[in-house]
Amino acid sequence: MAAFRDMEEVSQGLVSLLGANRAEAQQRRLLGRHEQIVERLLETQDGAEQRLREVLAAEEEVAQRLLDAKEQACLGSTELQQLEAQLQKAGEEDSRLKASLLQLTRELEACKEVEADLETREREVDEDTTVTIPSAVYVAQLYHRVSKIEWDYECEPGVIRGIHHGPRVAQPIHLDSSQLSKKFISDYLWSLVDVEW
Repeated sequence: MAAFRDMEEVSQGLVSLLGANRAEAQQRRLLGRHEQIVERLLETQDGAEQRLREVLAAEEEVAQRLLDAKEQACLGSTELQQLEAQLQKAGEEDSRLKASLLQLTRELEACKEVEADLETREREVDEDTTVTIPSAVYVAQLYHRVSKIEWDYECEPGVIRGIHHGPRVAQPIHLDSSQLSKKFISDYLWSLVDVEW
């Protein structure tokens, strides 16, 4: 750009020198043409500089976009790794839950077998009970006739309560099995039984 300015100064110097010369008209015309060329050259240079600035700005923008794209790709890769890790954990949890479900299914089947066995035994006990109930009632009636004790079956647990209908007078029975020994209770109850027939 400085060279063009120097050319312009030389051209102006030539114009002033040629002003005194007789071929002044032709030289002015040539110099005028030369000035037009220089002006066009300067305009072209200005346009080229403007385009160069635009190209540099476009390159900078493309470079920034490329950096942004690389950053996005890096973030996407990190997110993908996190998702893969979560997927792996979910797979492990799924396997653990399936194993647990299988174990629970086996336990349920075992419980069903035990339940069926218990139902079978209950039926057997029910059948046996129907046979033994009359003998149990008979034993209770026999014991009542021998001991003459009428038991209170609705008393609290651990309390032995009833009425002994002895030969002379009825006598209440109230014993606490948590404070008395089984031997004492047995001896006491047998002492109530009348030995005279």
